[in-house]
Amino acid sequence: MTAGAGVYDRGTLRRDGEALAAPLPALLADAEHLASTMLLGEHGRRRPGMGEEFWQYRPAMASDEARLIDWRRSARSDTHFIREKEWQAAQTVAIWIDPGQSMDFAAEGRAPKADRAKLLSMAVAILLLRGGERVGLTGHAVPPRRGDVQLLRIAEGLLTPTAAREDFGAPETTGMLPRSRAMFVSDFMGPLVEVEQALTEAADIGVKGVLLQVLDPVEEAFPFDGRTVFESMGGGMRHETLEAGALRDRYLHRLAERKARLAELAALTGWQCLCHHTGDSAQAALMWLYGALERRR
Repeated sequence: MTAGAGVYDRGTLRRDGEALAAPLPALLADAEHLASTMLLGEHGRRRPGMGEEFWQYRPAMASDEARLIDWRRSARSDTHFIREKEWQAAQTVAIWIDPGQSMDFAAEGRAPKADRAKLLSMAVAILLLRGGERVGLTGHAVPPRRGDVQLLRIAEGLLTPTAAREDFGAPETTGMLPRSRAMFVSDFMGPLVEVEQALTEAADIGVKGVLLQVLDPVEEAFPFDGRTVFESMGGGMRHETLEAGALRDRYLHRLAERKARLAELAALTGWQCLCHHTGDSAQAALMWLYGALERRR
């Protein structure tokens, strides 16, 4: 399904720099617009913990220490009250987007899977950063930080071309901090053994997160019939058949098995899994992702 080294002079460096930066405003604008469709109200991290912001009073329990009692509030009733503060500990989220060439696939009239993956990742980053979280990319190029400037770093990291691109990418776990969270975004059409290895490595250091499988609707429907040439985006694999329709049932069965295995791997390691189609609402996927990454287990 097909959809050199040298020395830079000043002019070449500026031209190439402008070409690299050109997609940044468009990606950020689209991600900002998508993120703005979510009415978050109070930030989702509101829960009792160590912090400075007052949250609520609650009745004291037998297990509470006397030093935690708010005596001024308690004096106005027959019940002792605990003054709770909002949890202020920022969390860290690492994002990996599959750089493989299979993510370039798009049916006619639709954007590539990679574009939707980057859009959703940027929108998630915007929401998390605005909530005070630290967000970065797996690896060491964009370590997790806070602030608006980090959005530019993440966008640049997502848009920087990879030197050598394979047909399928393998999830990267370097740079993930213990007991943090992560988001892996891919079509997961490559070897699942690499996904299993990455999830195992993440689970070993207490990292939980989400697997977002991004597919083009054509990859789910398999609307091919008659003589068809199937070719990987990188050209490394090619298959020609005179009866593509005869492959439909076998293909759909193997795809269902793959999706079930992804869900199983996620469940075994404490992660969550969602399959998203590029023809569906990006807003619905964003709401699910944000809720999944905010959820504590």
